[in-house]
Amino acid sequence: MKFSAPPTAAANLKPFQFRVPDDDIAELKTLLKLSKLGPETYENLQKGGKYGISREWLVEAKDNWESSFDWRQHEKRINDIPNFIATVDDAKSGKFDIHLLALFSTRKDAIPVLLMHGWPGSFMEYLTVVELLKEKYTPETLPYHVIVPSLPGYAKSSGPPLDQDFTLVDAARVLNTLMVDIGFGTGYVSQGGDLGSMLSRILSANHNECKAFHVNLFLLTSSEIQDPATLDSLQSAKLEYGQKFISSGFGYAIEHATRPATIGLALSSSPLALLAWVGEKYCEWTDKDLPIDTVLALVSLYWFTSTYPRCIYPYRYILSAGDNAMPTSIEKPFGFSDFPHDLAVSPEAWIKDSYPNLVYYKAHDKGGHFAALEQPALLLEDFESFVEQIKNVI
Repeated sequence: MKFSAPPTAAANLKPFQFRVPDDDIAELKTLLKLSKLGPETYENLQKGGKYGISREWLVEAKDNWESSFDWRQHEKRINDIPNFIATVDDAKSGKFDIHLLALFSTRKDAIPVLLMHGWPGSFMEYLTVVELLKEKYTPETLPYHVIVPSLPGYAKSSGPPLDQDFTLVDAARVLNTLMVDIGFGTGYVSQGGDLGSMLSRILSANHNECKAFHVNLFLLTSSEIQDPATLDSLQSAKLEYGQKFISSGFGYAIEHATRPATIGLALSSSPLALLAWVGEKYCEWTDKDLPIDTVLALVSLYWFTSTYPRCIYPYRYILSAGDNAMPTSIEKPFGFSDFPHDLAVSPEAWIKDSYPNLVYYKAHDKGGHFAALEQPALLLEDFESFVEQIKNVI
Protein backbone atom coordinates (compact mmCIF):
# COMPACT_ATOMS: atom_id res chain seq x y z
CA MET A 1 0.00 0.00 0.00
CA LYS A 2 1.30 3.43 -0.95
CA PHE A 3 1.40 6.48 1.28
CA SER A 4 -1.28 8.87 0.11
CA ALA A 5 -3.87 11.26 1.52
CA PRO A 6 -4.23 12.13 5.21
CA PRO A 7 -6.79 10.21 7.24
CA THR A 8 -8.65 13.48 7.85
CA ALA A 9 -8.87 14.16 4.08
CA ALA A 10 -8.36 17.87 4.72
CA ALA A 11 -10.23 19.83 2.06
CA ASN A 12 -7.45 22.41 1.72
CA LEU A 13 -4.72 19.82 1.07
CA LYS A 14 -4.19 19.15 -2.62
CA PRO A 15 -1.79 16.59 -4.18
CA PHE A 16 1.09 18.22 -6.02
CA GLN A 17 3.74 17.15 -8.52
CA PHE A 18 7.01 19.07 -8.63
CA ARG A 19 7.77 19.90 -12.28
CA VAL A 20 10.15 22.59 -13.55
CA PRO A 21 9.33 23.64 -17.14
CA ASP A 22 11.81 22.59 -19.82
CA ASP A 23 12.26 26.23 -20.79
CA ASP A 24 13.41 27.11 -17.25
CA ILE A 25 16.05 24.39 -17.35
CA ALA A 26 17.24 25.53 -20.78
CA GLU A 27 17.39 29.13 -19.57
CA LEU A 28 19.54 28.09 -16.60
CA LYS A 29 22.00 26.32 -18.90
CA THR A 30 22.16 29.39 -21.15
CA LEU A 31 22.72 31.78 -18.27
CA LEU A 32 25.49 29.56 -16.92
CA LYS A 33 27.16 29.43 -20.32
CA LEU A 34 27.08 33.23 -20.56
CA SER A 35 28.11 33.83 -16.93
CA LYS A 36 31.55 35.32 -16.55
CA LEU A 37 33.87 34.12 -13.80
CA GLY A 38 35.84 36.81 -12.03
CA PRO A 39 39.63 36.85 -12.36
CA GLU A 40 41.98 35.07 -10.01
CA THR A 41 42.84 37.02 -6.87
CA TYR A 42 44.96 36.34 -3.84
CA GLU A 43 41.78 35.85 -1.81
CA ASN A 44 39.91 33.49 -4.12
CA LEU A 45 42.99 31.33 -4.65
CA GLN A 46 43.08 30.51 -0.92
CA LYS A 47 41.55 27.19 0.09
CA GLY A 48 39.81 26.27 3.31
CA GLY A 49 37.29 29.12 3.27
CA LYS A 50 39.57 31.77 4.77
CA TYR A 51 38.18 34.49 2.53
CA GLY A 52 35.08 32.71 1.23
CA ILE A 53 34.47 30.34 -1.63
CA SER A 54 37.51 29.47 -3.74
CA ARG A 55 37.53 30.18 -7.46
CA GLU A 56 38.65 26.59 -8.08
CA TRP A 57 35.52 25.21 -6.41
CA LEU A 58 33.27 27.59 -8.34
CA VAL A 59 34.88 26.69 -11.67
CA GLU A 60 34.33 22.98 -11.05
CA ALA A 61 30.77 23.49 -9.79
CA LYS A 62 29.87 25.71 -12.77
CA ASP A 63 31.21 23.11 -15.20
CA ASN A 64 29.18 20.35 -13.54
CA TRP A 65 26.03 22.46 -13.39
CA GLU A 66 26.30 23.43 -17.03
CA SER A 67 27.25 20.06 -18.49
CA SER A 68 26.49 16.93 -16.42
CA PHE A 69 23.96 17.98 -13.78
CA ASP A 70 20.49 16.46 -14.29
CA TRP A 71 17.71 18.23 -12.38
CA ARG A 72 15.13 15.69 -13.54
CA GLN A 73 16.77 12.96 -11.43
CA HIS A 74 16.33 15.06 -8.31
CA GLU A 75 12.81 16.02 -9.33
CA LYS A 76 11.89 12.34 -9.65
CA ARG A 77 13.24 11.72 -6.17
CA ILE A 78 11.09 14.55 -4.83
CA ASN A 79 7.97 13.21 -6.54
CA ASP A 80 8.57 9.68 -5.25
CA ILE A 81 7.35 11.11 -1.93
CA PRO A 82 3.77 12.43 -1.66
CA ASN A 83 3.74 16.21 -2.19
CA PHE A 84 0.89 18.53 -1.32
CA ILE A 85 -0.10 22.19 -1.40
CA ALA A 86 -2.13 23.43 1.57
CA THR A 87 -3.94 26.76 1.62
CA VAL A 88 -3.52 28.44 4.99
CA ASP A 89 -5.58 31.49 5.93
CA ASP A 90 -3.68 33.50 8.53
CA ALA A 91 -5.64 36.19 10.34
CA LYS A 92 -2.73 38.65 10.37
CA SER A 93 -0.79 37.99 7.18
CA GLY A 94 -3.40 36.65 4.77
CA LYS A 95 -3.52 33.49 2.70
CA PHE A 96 -0.52 31.26 2.04
CA ASP A 97 -0.03 28.29 -0.21
CA ILE A 98 2.30 26.00 1.74
CA HIS A 99 4.13 23.22 -0.05
CA LEU A 100 4.89 20.08 1.95
CA LEU A 101 6.09 16.52 1.75
CA ALA A 102 4.04 14.17 3.88
CA LEU A 103 3.76 10.57 4.98
CA PHE A 104 0.41 9.89 6.59
CA SER A 105 -0.12 6.84 8.78
CA THR A 106 -3.32 4.84 9.02
CA ARG A 107 -2.66 4.14 12.70
CA LYS A 108 -5.09 5.83 15.06
CA ASP A 109 -2.33 6.46 17.58
CA ALA A 110 0.11 7.99 15.05
CA ILE A 111 1.89 11.08 16.38
CA PRO A 112 2.02 14.14 14.09
CA VAL A 113 5.56 15.46 13.61
CA LEU A 114 6.62 18.68 11.91
CA LEU A 115 10.14 18.64 10.42
CA MET A 116 11.48 22.09 9.51
CA HIS A 117 14.51 23.12 7.49
CA GLY A 118 16.57 26.29 7.76
CA TRP A 119 18.60 28.64 5.55
CA PRO A 120 20.13 28.03 3.03
CA GLY A 121 18.21 24.81 3.20
CA SER A 122 14.87 23.57 1.94
CA PHE A 123 12.54 20.61 2.28
CA MET A 124 15.13 18.69 0.23
CA GLU A 125 17.33 18.45 3.33
CA TYR A 126 14.83 15.92 4.73
CA LEU A 127 14.48 13.75 1.63
CA THR A 128 16.74 11.00 2.98
CA VAL A 129 15.04 11.11 6.40
CA VAL A 130 11.65 10.61 4.75
CA GLU A 131 13.04 7.88 2.48
CA LEU A 132 14.39 6.05 5.52
CA LEU A 133 10.94 6.20 7.09
CA LYS A 134 9.36 4.86 3.91
CA GLU A 135 11.80 1.96 3.92
CA LYS A 136 11.27 1.20 7.59
CA TYR A 137 7.48 1.47 7.78
CA THR A 138 4.29 0.95 5.84
CA PRO A 139 1.23 3.21 6.17
CA GLU A 140 -0.15 0.63 8.60
CA THR A 141 2.95 0.56 10.82
CA LEU A 142 4.25 4.14 10.61
CA PRO A 143 3.99 5.56 14.15
CA TYR A 144 3.92 9.17 12.90
CA HIS A 145 2.22 11.54 10.52
CA VAL A 146 5.29 13.18 8.95
CA ILE A 147 4.96 16.76 7.67
CA VAL A 148 7.94 18.44 5.96
CA PRO A 149 6.90 21.93 4.83
CA SER A 150 8.67 24.45 2.70
CA LEU A 151 8.79 27.42 5.07
CA PRO A 152 6.86 30.52 3.97
CA GLY A 153 8.90 32.15 1.20
CA TYR A 154 10.74 28.95 0.27
CA ALA A 155 10.34 26.78 -2.84
CA LYS A 156 6.66 26.40 -3.76
CA SER A 157 5.38 28.00 -0.56
CA SER A 158 4.11 31.53 -1.08
CA GLY A 159 5.14 34.62 0.85
CA PRO A 160 6.26 36.61 2.60
CA PRO A 161 3.53 39.30 2.25
CA LEU A 162 4.38 42.39 0.22
CA ASP A 163 2.54 44.87 2.44
CA GLN A 164 3.95 44.10 5.90
CA ASP A 165 7.03 43.01 7.77
CA PHE A 166 6.99 39.26 8.34
CA THR A 167 9.07 37.57 11.01
CA LEU A 168 9.80 34.11 12.37
CA VAL A 169 6.98 34.64 14.87
CA ASP A 170 4.60 35.09 11.94
CA ALA A 171 6.03 32.09 10.10
CA ALA A 172 5.57 29.94 13.22
CA ARG A 173 1.94 31.03 13.46
CA VAL A 174 1.33 30.09 9.80
CA LEU A 175 2.93 26.67 10.29
CA ASN A 176 0.92 26.04 13.44
CA THR A 177 -2.25 26.88 11.52
CA LEU A 178 -1.11 24.45 8.83
CA MET A 179 -0.89 21.63 11.36
CA VAL A 180 -4.27 22.51 12.86
CA ASP A 181 -5.91 22.71 9.44
CA ILE A 182 -4.55 19.32 8.39
CA GLY A 183 -6.22 17.84 11.45
CA PHE A 184 -3.52 17.85 14.12
CA GLY A 185 -4.89 20.52 16.43
CA THR A 186 -4.81 18.17 19.41
CA GLY A 187 -1.03 18.13 19.37
CA TYR A 188 2.17 17.56 17.44
CA VAL A 189 5.94 17.39 17.90
CA SER A 190 8.27 19.78 16.03
CA GLN A 191 11.86 19.25 14.94
CA GLY A 192 14.38 21.46 13.20
CA GLY A 193 17.86 22.81 12.71
CA ASP A 194 18.94 26.38 11.95
CA LEU A 195 15.71 28.37 11.36
CA GLY A 196 13.78 25.18 12.02
CA SER A 197 15.22 25.06 15.52
CA MET A 198 14.19 28.66 16.15
CA LEU A 199 10.71 28.01 14.80
CA SER A 200 10.44 24.94 17.05
CA ARG A 201 11.30 27.06 20.07
CA ILE A 202 8.79 29.77 19.10
CA LEU A 203 6.09 27.16 18.48
CA SER A 204 6.74 25.66 21.91
CA ALA A 205 6.36 29.05 23.59
CA ASN A 206 3.49 30.55 21.59
CA HIS A 207 1.29 27.67 20.49
CA ASN A 208 -0.36 25.10 22.75
CA GLU A 209 -0.72 22.63 19.87
CA CYS A 210 3.08 22.12 19.84
CA LYS A 211 3.46 19.68 22.73
CA ALA A 212 7.21 18.94 22.49
CA PHE A 213 10.19 19.86 20.34
CA HIS A 214 13.51 18.46 19.22
CA VAL A 215 16.33 20.53 17.72
CA ASN A 216 19.83 20.08 16.37
CA LEU A 217 20.88 23.67 17.03
CA PHE A 218 20.34 25.41 20.36
CA LEU A 219 21.65 28.96 20.68
CA LEU A 220 22.36 30.15 24.19
CA THR A 221 22.52 33.78 25.27
CA SER A 222 25.69 35.21 26.80
CA SER A 223 24.09 34.99 30.25
CA GLU A 224 23.40 31.28 29.71
CA ILE A 225 26.95 30.47 28.61
CA GLN A 226 29.11 29.18 31.45
CA ASP A 227 32.81 28.78 32.15
CA PRO A 228 34.57 27.42 29.02
CA ALA A 229 37.04 25.68 31.34
CA THR A 230 34.33 23.10 32.04
CA LEU A 231 34.26 21.96 28.40
CA ASP A 232 35.89 18.80 27.12
CA SER A 233 38.27 18.88 24.17
CA LEU A 234 35.57 18.31 21.54
CA GLN A 235 33.35 21.03 22.98
CA SER A 236 36.31 23.39 23.30
CA ALA A 237 37.08 22.92 19.62
CA LYS A 238 33.45 23.59 18.79
CA LEU A 239 33.48 26.77 20.89
CA GLU A 240 36.60 27.96 19.06
CA TYR A 241 34.95 27.18 15.72
CA GLY A 242 31.82 29.11 16.73
CA GLN A 243 33.83 32.13 17.81
CA LYS A 244 35.70 32.07 14.51
CA PHE A 245 32.40 31.92 12.66
CA ILE A 246 31.11 35.01 14.46
CA SER A 247 34.29 36.97 13.74
CA SER A 248 34.85 35.95 10.13
CA GLY A 249 31.80 34.16 8.74
CA PHE A 250 28.82 36.16 9.96
CA GLY A 251 28.96 38.87 7.31
CA TYR A 252 26.29 37.20 5.20
CA ALA A 253 23.79 37.48 8.07
CA ILE A 254 24.45 41.21 8.49
CA GLU A 255 23.82 41.65 4.77
CA HIS A 256 20.59 39.62 4.95
CA ALA A 257 19.35 41.64 7.91
CA THR A 258 20.34 45.14 6.80
CA ARG A 259 20.31 45.03 2.97
CA PRO A 260 17.94 42.21 1.98
CA ALA A 261 16.56 44.13 -0.99
CA THR A 262 19.99 44.67 -2.54
CA ILE A 263 21.41 41.19 -2.03
CA GLY A 264 18.07 39.62 -3.00
CA LEU A 265 17.97 41.42 -6.32
CA ALA A 266 21.66 40.87 -6.99
CA LEU A 267 21.59 37.12 -6.50
CA SER A 268 18.32 36.78 -8.41
CA SER A 269 20.06 38.03 -11.54
CA SER A 270 22.70 35.32 -11.83
CA PRO A 271 22.65 31.59 -11.03
CA LEU A 272 26.44 31.63 -10.73
CA ALA A 273 26.30 34.40 -8.12
CA LEU A 274 23.65 32.44 -6.22
CA LEU A 275 25.83 29.33 -6.35
CA ALA A 276 28.81 31.21 -4.91
CA TRP A 277 26.78 32.75 -2.07
CA VAL A 278 24.89 29.61 -1.06
CA GLY A 279 27.60 27.11 -1.97
CA GLU A 280 29.99 28.80 0.45
CA LYS A 281 27.76 27.77 3.35
CA TYR A 282 27.51 24.14 2.24
CA CYS A 283 31.29 24.05 1.97
CA GLU A 284 32.04 25.68 5.33
CA TRP A 285 29.24 24.59 7.66
CA THR A 286 29.54 20.85 7.03
CA ASP A 287 31.69 18.24 8.72
CA LYS A 288 32.73 16.73 5.38
CA ASP A 289 32.38 18.03 1.83
CA LEU A 290 29.02 17.32 0.26
CA PRO A 291 28.92 15.95 -3.30
CA ILE A 292 28.80 18.83 -5.76
CA ASP A 293 25.70 17.25 -7.32
CA THR A 294 23.89 17.60 -3.98
CA VAL A 295 24.84 21.26 -3.62
CA LEU A 296 23.79 21.94 -7.21
CA ALA A 297 20.39 20.35 -6.59
CA LEU A 298 19.80 22.51 -3.53
CA VAL A 299 20.85 25.69 -5.34
CA SER A 300 18.83 24.71 -8.43
CA LEU A 301 15.70 24.52 -6.29
CA TYR A 302 16.36 28.07 -5.08
CA TRP A 303 16.91 29.27 -8.65
CA PHE A 304 13.89 27.58 -10.22
CA THR A 305 11.52 28.77 -7.49
CA SER A 306 12.98 32.29 -6.98
CA THR A 307 13.43 31.38 -3.35
CA TYR A 308 16.45 33.46 -2.38
CA PRO A 309 15.03 37.01 -2.26
CA ARG A 310 11.85 35.71 -0.56
CA CYS A 311 13.53 33.63 2.14
CA ILE A 312 15.96 35.93 3.95
CA TYR A 313 13.33 37.86 5.91
CA PRO A 314 14.06 35.99 9.21
CA TYR A 315 17.42 37.69 9.64
CA ARG A 316 15.95 41.04 10.66
CA TYR A 317 14.16 39.31 13.51
CA ILE A 318 17.19 37.23 14.50
CA LEU A 319 19.54 40.20 14.65
CA SER A 320 17.01 42.53 16.29
CA ALA A 321 16.57 39.96 19.07
CA GLY A 322 20.26 40.34 19.77
CA ASP A 323 21.23 38.59 22.96
CA ASN A 324 17.66 38.11 24.11
CA ALA A 325 16.62 34.51 24.44
CA MET A 326 14.57 33.00 21.62
CA PRO A 327 11.01 32.46 22.98
CA THR A 328 11.12 28.93 24.36
CA SER A 329 8.91 26.90 26.65
CA ILE A 330 10.60 25.82 29.86
CA GLU A 331 7.83 23.32 30.57
CA LYS A 332 7.23 21.34 27.38
CA PRO A 333 9.71 18.47 26.93
CA PHE A 334 12.45 18.99 24.42
CA GLY A 335 15.41 17.13 23.02
CA PHE A 336 18.72 18.20 21.56
CA SER A 337 21.03 16.38 19.17
CA ASP A 338 24.50 17.92 19.35
CA PHE A 339 26.62 17.62 16.21
CA PRO A 340 30.28 18.61 16.53
CA HIS A 341 30.69 20.84 13.48
CA ASP A 342 27.67 23.04 14.13
CA LEU A 343 28.04 26.77 14.69
CA ALA A 344 27.50 27.03 18.45
CA VAL A 345 28.50 25.10 21.55
CA SER A 346 25.60 24.05 23.81
CA PRO A 347 26.63 21.45 26.41
CA GLU A 348 23.89 19.56 28.18
CA ALA A 349 24.72 21.05 31.59
CA TRP A 350 24.60 24.62 30.29
CA ILE A 351 21.21 24.09 28.64
CA LYS A 352 19.69 22.36 31.67
CA ASP A 353 20.51 25.25 33.97
CA SER A 354 18.11 27.48 32.04
CA TYR A 355 15.85 24.85 30.47
CA PRO A 356 15.06 22.09 32.99
CA ASN A 357 12.64 20.60 30.46
CA LEU A 358 15.55 19.12 28.45
CA VAL A 359 14.67 15.42 28.61
CA TYR A 360 16.79 14.05 25.77
CA TYR A 361 20.38 14.91 24.85
CA LYS A 362 22.72 13.09 22.48
CA ALA A 363 26.23 14.23 21.53
CA HIS A 364 27.63 12.88 18.28
CA ASP A 365 31.21 12.62 17.02
CA LYS A 366 30.41 13.52 13.40
CA GLY A 367 28.10 15.84 11.55
CA GLY A 368 27.71 19.56 11.02
CA HIS A 369 25.11 22.29 10.67
CA PHE A 370 22.96 20.44 8.13
CA ALA A 371 22.31 17.34 10.23
CA ALA A 372 19.32 16.08 8.22
CA LEU A 373 21.45 16.27 5.09
CA GLU A 374 24.76 15.08 6.51
CA GLN A 375 23.70 12.47 9.08
CA PRO A 376 20.06 11.61 8.37
CA ALA A 377 20.16 8.16 10.00
CA LEU A 378 21.62 9.51 13.24
CA LEU A 379 19.18 12.42 13.36
CA LEU A 380 16.23 10.14 12.71
CA GLU A 381 17.37 7.69 15.36
CA ASP A 382 17.61 10.52 17.90
CA PHE A 383 14.24 11.95 16.95
CA GLU A 384 12.50 8.59 17.16
CA SER A 385 14.07 7.96 20.56
CA PHE A 386 12.90 11.37 21.74
CA VAL A 387 9.34 10.87 20.49
CA GLU A 388 9.17 7.43 22.09
CA GLN A 389 10.22 9.01 25.38
CA ILE A 390 7.62 11.80 25.34
CA LYS A 391 4.74 10.28 23.38
CA ASN A 392 2.49 10.32 26.45
CA VAL A 393 2.21 14.13 26.22
CA ILE A 394 0.59 14.05 22.77
